[in-house]
Amino acid sequence: MTDWTLLYEAFDPAQEPLREALCTLGNGYFATRGAAEEAEADEIHYPGTYLAGGYNRLKTEIAGRVIENEDLVNMPNWLFLTFRPADGDWLNLLGSEILSYRQELDLKAGVLTRDVRFRDRQGRETTLTSRRIVSMSDPHLAVIRWSLRPENWSGPVIVRSALDGRVINAGVARYRDLNNKHLAPLETAALGEEAILLLVETNQSHIRVAEAARMRVFRDGAPVPVQRENREEDGYIAQDLTFEVEKGQTVIVEKVIAFYTSRDHAVPDPGLAAAEEIERARSFDGILERHRLVWSHLWRRCDIVLEGKQRTQMILRLHIFHLLQTVSPHTVDQDVGVPARGWHGEAYRGHIFWDELFIFPFLNFRIPVLTRALLRYRYRRLPAARRLAQDAGYRGAMYPWQSGSSGREESQVLHLNPRSGRWIPDNTHLQWHISSAVAYNVWQYYEVTRDAEFLSFYGAEMLIEIARFWASVATFNPERDRYEIRGVMGPDEFHDAYPWATEPGLDNNAYTNVMAAWVLCRARDALDRITGERRRELREFLGLDDQELAEWEKISRRMFVPFHDGIISQFEGYERLEEFDWEGYRKKYGDIHRLDRILEAEGDTVNRYKASKQADVLMLFYLFSSAELRGLFDRLGYDLPAEAIPRTVDYYARRTSHGSTLSRIVSSWVLARADRTQSWALLEEALESDIADIQGGTTPEGIHLGAMAGTVDLVQRGQTGLEARDDFLRLNPCLPDGLQGLRFRIRYRGHWLDVDIGRDKMRVSAPDGWAGPDKIIVRDESHPFRAGEVLEFRCETEGGGRRPVAQDVARSAARGPIDVLPEASGEAST
Repeated sequence: MTDWTLLYEAFDPAQEPLREALCTLGNGYFATRGAAEEAEADEIHYPGTYLAGGYNRLKTEIAGRVIENEDLVNMPNWLFLTFRPADGDWLNLLGSEILSYRQELDLKAGVLTRDVRFRDRQGRETTLTSRRIVSMSDPHLAVIRWSLRPENWSGPVIVRSALDGRVINAGVARYRDLNNKHLAPLETAALGEEAILLLVETNQSHIRVAEAARMRVFRDGAPVPVQRENREEDGYIAQDLTFEVEKGQTVIVEKVIAFYTSRDHAVPDPGLAAAEEIERARSFDGILERHRLVWSHLWRRCDIVLEGKQRTQMILRLHIFHLLQTVSPHTVDQDVGVPARGWHGEAYRGHIFWDELFIFPFLNFRIPVLTRALLRYRYRRLPAARRLAQDAGYRGAMYPWQSGSSGREESQVLHLNPRSGRWIPDNTHLQWHISSAVAYNVWQYYEVTRDAEFLSFYGAEMLIEIARFWASVATFNPERDRYEIRGVMGPDEFHDAYPWATEPGLDNNAYTNVMAAWVLCRARDALDRITGERRRELREFLGLDDQELAEWEKISRRMFVPFHDGIISQFEGYERLEEFDWEGYRKKYGDIHRLDRILEAEGDTVNRYKASKQADVLMLFYLFSSAELRGLFDRLGYDLPAEAIPRTVDYYARRTSHGSTLSRIVSSWVLARADRTQSWALLEEALESDIADIQGGTTPEGIHLGAMAGTVDLVQRGQTGLEARDDFLRLNPCLPDGLQGLRFRIRYRGHWLDVDIGRDKMRVSAPDGWAGPDKIIVRDESHPFRAGEVLEFRCETEGGGRRPVAQDVARSAARGPIDVLPEASGEAST
């Protein structure tokens, strides 16, 4: 294993589901899991292919009621490629003796390679090397190249290539009782001699999907004569190629596919588009060349270089890799959001949650045009958010906890507890704090980019409508002289009701209330930032008058926040809950991440206990600096002394199971300044969460994209103290002792800033121009900064980490960008 390679050196059927998720290849338009080409869906393999935003809705009768779910559809399997000697069996590693095996994911180039040598039941030994890419240069192309070498035999072989639209959604075991057949066959056809075509359609959303595949065979660079025979069924077409192989001679089998849908721009007929694309498509080498070039451009923007931590470096790059495969520059023109589990599997049905809160910070500083496009997914669903608020009896816009194609609430009505086998009411739709996350993302994008046009025509309207929602939700309690928000859930999904109540919902969740007050303030700020004419237009269009603005001002200063024992309460009444026997349950069950399922199976409920699935109150310390948070609490009329913050962090750290992969991200962040050792330990646990599948079987259903991006952001901002706030760029790095150095580039207000933090010094430069502030704040001291200059700070050990000494600053002329990756040749793609 290198810091650019994910490597497996043995075939392990039990690990295949996990490896298939981690070895997914994608380009922001579609993604295909890393299943072996010859595999069909079974208990070991699941060769899923997913279109970004490719949803379909079906109904199922279950537990005495009809429920409706919108799913990310498993699209036709284009991977299928197998072979057999004319008198032998089809390729099956489980039925063969594996002599050697190696699977490698090249993160730098985006290439998946499998090299296997095996002996079949007749004693024939064969070496098969497979290389696969999903093109990052052309979003509609993917290609497989087989190198097939018979080691001790010769004779005729048959290679079968197929496009299979008979697939169903079966990648998540707990969903298998639900209706899962989403595709209806439309057409199969031969495209000349070399290619085949499959056309299907989703049976409710009516997305037409076309796949075309071209097969060619070469030996020593020359075409091999082959006999071809097509096989067709409803929703399925295959081509058999028969040709001779010689002992010790390698034959190249190349399968190029084109993938188009009716959702594509300027594509009136996806079948015709796929046929034309496959006819003019280059060879594997030609496609690979452009694919490598675009990946080199992406890595130049997005790489983060760690020194002294090889495995950490590799996993960090794996996380960046999967983020860029899920949302890439190809996403900019699409109407899609950021799915919590990537386009890597069917968990959470491909829905959009609040994970973008953990994803956008990385994109804001690297590819801000992509964040802008993803925020427009939310803007296009603003009318649906308004309807959702209205249906609940409120004003403004209430975004759904789970969003899919239309922006309606897609959260389940029931969910299955796999421990008890019971279907249980799902109350997660009460997580109204998702609206504040949307608002936070809008404002952070603006802070980094100063994109005034976006704020004027999209962002301000979203902020105002979310603020209006919170103002209508908040009710005044004259006894407290405070506003309250009742009947909600916070980020901690273990608690959705009081154990003494008959209805779901909690009162005055601290995170929800503070974020609501923050949104009311930022909506006012947004109005102040946009130009006078546009401000007048927006106020007229939304019917926003001075009286309503005055009400927002009042609520933002008088929102209730619960406390107990000198710390912020997770919600009102939290102190009445029982303490939980953590040690006893760990001894009894071992893994208690999903404590809610364990207790429900016992006939108990986690609602009775001071036990959290994930960080809730601590989210406030994740999103805001201590200075910002104290300012918010001062505005609300509460005293938040400095010592209350570590007390609050410690209190909830001891009562959290980390049942969500996001939880360690938040906990590591809030400990980054107070406890460097524990913070880095939590970061390393978070880095391992998917690659080691520490939750015991969830990653095969789809990666945890929020946690992956969160780990990257923990290095990018958490270890460096990077903030874009109040028209200033701030840095306050404190690297742990085990990290020798850190290098990266960020894009801030249209220009690149290079940051190089070593053992002895830190360099900050903007070699290509600078339109940001004329001062950069390092450790609360401002330093003049201009294009072409380098700021250098001496670093020294302090508090278990290395920090720059702000009083020891050198200035010099910039010598060019830091060497994150070698400069790519050719035209830039992003």
